[in-house]
Amino acid sequence: MSIAAKDVMSLRQKTGLGMMDCKQALEANDGDMTAAEEWIRAKRKGKMDSRTERTTGEGRIAIEIGDGCAVIVEVLTETDFTARNDEFVDMMNTVSKSALECPTGDIAVTDEMTAAIDNIRVKTGENANFARGEKLEGGTFGQYVHHDNKRACLLQIEGQADADTLKGICQHITFYDPAAISPEDVSAEKLDEIRAKAIEEAKESGKPEEIAQKMSEGKVRKFLEENTLIKQKYVLDESQTIEDILPEGCTITRFVRYTLGG
Repeated sequence: MSIAAKDVMSLRQKTGLGMMDCKQALEANDGDMTAAEEWIRAKRKGKMDSRTERTTGEGRIAIEIGDGCAVIVEVLTETDFTARNDEFVDMMNTVSKSALECPTGDIAVTDEMTAAIDNIRVKTGENANFARGEKLEGGTFGQYVHHDNKRACLLQIEGQADADTLKGICQHITFYDPAAISPEDVSAEKLDEIRAKAIEEAKESGKPEEIAQKMSEGKVRKFLEENTLIKQKYVLDESQTIEDILPEGCTITRFVRYTLGG
């Protein structure tokens, strides 16, 4: 049967494949556009499924905030060129919005996500996969995605704070990667380990027991100031700590920090 050039072009725009491949697909499906598109996707996906060992070192991180919930997701692909194209960005929007419908906690891939990612695999010929995602529920949310889309932070608080303050805290977390939110979140075992090591070092240098004990508490205090979020100096204004910039009655309950491939 004769296949109209406009139909070939239309199928090419949908699939990103060459004119001859699109014409062949239409001929194999009696000119049925929908059937031809599915035929191409099944054929191409089969080839891609056999190449899943190819390294996916690039990709994007996205955040979506919904009604009383928020998600952070990561999808990987082979090249930065693909990760930056508009179709990949659109796919990330589909994946993140679909993730909002998932249960709280680690996100399991839905059929909608799989279809969106498969479309990218078919069109680009690159291996692509859903790497991870998490959904938080309740409270108020802040977010920050770095300009390269390879680092991001989703923040959850109880209470109210303006969007700029929350974004600033997210930027701080993205830069500093704190080990815990507050000193109370650090285990007693960890603090005992720091004290013991400090006392040992002080004694080895000839310090008496009383001085060694004081030095160990200083080491603990310094560790908490440097490694717990609310005690850290704010990256955008080091004259203040994160605790200083939090509005009264506002408590940080959770943060999720992603680095691409991390």
